[in-house]
Amino acid sequence: MEVDWHIEKGWEKPVISPLHNFSLHPASNVLHYAIELFEGMKAYRGVDNKIRIFRPEQNMERMRRTAARSSLPDFDAKELIKIISKLVKIDKEWVPYSSTGSLYLRPTLIGTDPTLGVNDPHYAKLFVITSPAGTYFPTGWKPVTLLADSEYIRAFPGGVGAFKMGCNYAPSILIAKIAASLGCQQVLWLYDSDEKLTEVGTMNIFMYWKNEQGEEELITPPLSDGLILPGITRKSLIEIAKSWNKFKVTERYPTMEEIKRAIEEKRVSFNITCDFLLYEF
Repeated sequence: MEVDWHIEKGWEKPVISPLHNFSLHPASNVLHYAIELFEGMKAYRGVDNKIRIFRPEQNMERMRRTAARSSLPDFDAKELIKIISKLVKIDKEWVPYSSTGSLYLRPTLIGTDPTLGVNDPHYAKLFVITSPAGTYFPTGWKPVTLLADSEYIRAFPGGVGAFKMGCNYAPSILIAKIAASLGCQQVLWLYDSDEKLTEVGTMNIFMYWKNEQGEEELITPPLSDGLILPGITRKSLIEIAKSWNKFKVTERYPTMEEIKRAIEEKRVSFNITCDFLLYEF
């Protein structure tokens, strides 16, 4: 699916068509200044054979926030969900008949101005591609090993770590390669002199432990300073955990020192990231 936008004409009529290449002017600002954003959504096939998209309105809300931060055009979230739903219906046979698979949906918005210069986009393109997806890591639903090195920083206060922009991802690729060379599947991103845990790769992180006060606690980094992405699965897990009222749910940064001490004292039950990947200590 694709639809073009112009600052004077607004949004054109969206078109759903077979996958094809785009033709872009070599000076398009997306190619030079990373004026772009994207979202990640999934459509699942249930045991009743019905296909469902997980909380798409939350993705659209986040996408609109990122568009505003990128000076890209706003759009009607409800209308885009309708169009994406139509696309999924067309591609329904690509939704795996599997409890572990899904159809990945990638809405993307890019600036396409055919001129050099760092300015607000006057032209833009919004498109959505789909692809069947399985588990995130080759190890599947098994514990993985992480590289934690405070020399490398993913985001900082006042930056754009809380937005789903491509500029946040390109600098992380080299560090992921370093992690792989050391036998690790992903990077555990740390921040500041006390080595706060922020994210794993591109995913939010949770830890379930018995805290130093002896309380059962689910802890996850906060959204308050813009270091981490406000994940949809993260929000859902917090809502569900609080509704259970079985243990304490806290949004704050755990530190490496706290983690090491808790491991030594055997107080850590497990760590997870959204997409439900498990890390054992």
